[in-house]
Amino acid sequence: MLFSIRKITLFLIVIIFSWSCSHEKAPGDNPNLVYILADDLGYGDISSCNPDSKIITPNIDMIASEGMMFTDAHSGSAVCTPTRYGILTGRYSWRTRLKQGVTWSWDRPLIDSSRLTIASMLKEKGYSTACIGKWHLGLGWLMDEEKGKADFSQALTAGPNDHGFDYSFIIPASLDIPPYVYIENHHITSQPDRITSDTSKFGWWREGDTGADFVHEKVLPYLTDKAVEWINSQAKKDKPFFLYFPLPAPHTPILPTAEFKGVSRTNPYGDFVVMVDHMVGRVMEAVKLNQIEDNTIIIFTSDNGCSPEADFEQLLGFGHSPGFIYRGHKADIFEGGHRVPFIMKWAGHINAGETSNNIVSLNDIMATMADITDYKLTANTAEDSYSMLPVLTGQHEKYGRESVIHHSVNGYFAIRKGKWKLNVCAGSGGWSHPTESEAEKMGLPWFQLYDLDNDPGERNNIAADYPEIVNELKGLLKIHILEGRSTPGSVQEFTPAENWPENKLKYELTSDNKKE
Repeated sequence: MLFSIRKITLFLIVIIFSWSCSHEKAPGDNPNLVYILADDLGYGDISSCNPDSKIITPNIDMIASEGMMFTDAHSGSAVCTPTRYGILTGRYSWRTRLKQGVTWSWDRPLIDSSRLTIASMLKEKGYSTACIGKWHLGLGWLMDEEKGKADFSQALTAGPNDHGFDYSFIIPASLDIPPYVYIENHHITSQPDRITSDTSKFGWWREGDTGADFVHEKVLPYLTDKAVEWINSQAKKDKPFFLYFPLPAPHTPILPTAEFKGVSRTNPYGDFVVMVDHMVGRVMEAVKLNQIEDNTIIIFTSDNGCSPEADFEQLLGFGHSPGFIYRGHKADIFEGGHRVPFIMKWAGHINAGETSNNIVSLNDIMATMADITDYKLTANTAEDSYSMLPVLTGQHEKYGRESVIHHSVNGYFAIRKGKWKLNVCAGSGGWSHPTESEAEKMGLPWFQLYDLDNDPGERNNIAADYPEIVNELKGLLKIHILEGRSTPGSVQEFTPAENWPENKLKYELTSDNKKE
């Protein structure tokens, strides 16, 4: 009898184990991910987002018609580097040493070598991973101390390949920040042989070392060539892939090639946006021709709002507003600084032509892919990332994000919950009027509260009328900062608040929440 019981028990264990193994997702069952990140593209620059747009973007619009468009999506910051950090780590960049601004030419890597990224996470799940495009997160240059710049003959000690990417083909930062070189994995593809610069209105770039194979006007199409080649190389393999494709455009220098000049019937910036749309179309075509559309998630978004380098006044003369109905632009705490187009396509899972009004952050893709691939995130990873999977599959009531934090180029904060947005600075927090100094001279109130349902343009500060809302949002911001996370979980360490620039946040952490 005892022997029979043991046999039955063993049989049940085998059955249960076999069932659990059969229900564990195999790598080949997971979807590919193509993440296209435009640079300095405004919410209003996409014709599917802005019905009054004078710039027509048919390829990006096609993603929207076949997928879901988010009307309330936000970059982690109003400038380049911090947003990219958030996308790759699921964590706000201001938790690191970078409290304002961006990384520059020879800055060391911003992502800690031990931190899990979306690339390293997906690699663990059997993905092939590639980063092709603009990096702008610092690199491990070996410096020539005498010359005060990198020794280009030496391999990099740190870069995308050290953060989960099997393959990388990048430019170090923005196309107006030297050095102007291509880096394949850890190596410069061609040594700099000249110094270049440009001072024209739209096509300017800073003076700096330029690789023998580097031509500014050809960078966008060349990087697209590389992205298409990589997709082609992966499509027939029996494993999923992740392509992170951060474009260098339409950021300055604004350099539409000959076939795109004049096509937007606006200005060179409009032409450059049309060129960006064309490059997106090339990537979409590669996915289609390789017959992998049905198992590929495609995301298109931007790292922040449109830059004033686009010449807003000139564009408005053509009837085009890069910020749509939103105030401000790149660098600002206002919506125009961080509300971005976000479009996601996933055949068979996202209904075609859907629109979501849920608040989402670009930080959220890491938790979303963890959810899709059954990856269990630990407490010290993706601290500010919520899974969007419930939204994508129509289960909106299960979506966890209730608030989002915004951050300006000068290190100022805002927090959003529902219709309420609290800007913790007197002016724009960035480059538009009133700037920091202008706001001080004008004696503007430090806290700005806006009801975005009724005032999406942030024109009517009602902080004095709703002190209870102001205090609630201040308290929530303080909690999310001090706990080192904005998602449920244990308190996490972060670079101490003492490192924040004077008067940016220090007062916010005092017991009475008054400016010091």
